[in-house]
Amino acid sequence: MNDVIAILVGSIFVNNFVFARVLGNCPFFGVSKKTKTAMGMGVAVIFVMTLASAAAWTVTEYALLPYELGFLKTIVYILVIATLVQFVESVLKKKSRALYNALGIYLPLITTNCVVLAVVLLNYSKTYGFIESVAHGFGGGVGFTLALLMMSGIRERLEYSNIPESLRGLPIAFITAGILSLSFLGFSGMIKM
Repeated sequence: MNDVIAILVGSIFVNNFVFARVLGNCPFFGVSKKTKTAMGMGVAVIFVMTLASAAAWTVTEYALLPYELGFLKTIVYILVIATLVQFVESVLKKKSRALYNALGIYLPLITTNCVVLAVVLLNYSKTYGFIESVAHGFGGGVGFTLALLMMSGIRERLEYSNIPESLRGLPIAFITAGILSLSFLGFSGMIKM
């Protein structure tokens, strides 16, 4: 149980995919303008990363490793992730049309989001068991959502701030992300993973 908690805390704070590993920047900067879309994207990423971790572990244990097909892991993981994203996209299209429209192109981009692929590849390389893989996927998704929500809250406030013209938009977002990354550096060394 302590290992699972360490994996959760580590993937949320210590090894946050956005701030510590610098992965997933395209949706991070694209969706973090409004808190509502950031939350929607975050929940979708949590769902996809958790299920992708479970599905990838199952496929690895029962198909890739027994038949010595480990060299196909990246292709198989991308197919698993793409299938899950299609599922999330169809559910959002039916249940929450407004959120589906707000996420726009970023929802299908979860398929190619390097955070989702990174979590399943890290699970494979660290030889996590099923519970550890799911915890790592869930924690990574929560960390990604935390990063999105923090950034969206700051960016919404920056809309009403007096910022020089040359820094408006993405330049101030990059500066803000850098400062947030430095603040997450304070967690380094807290948990060894």
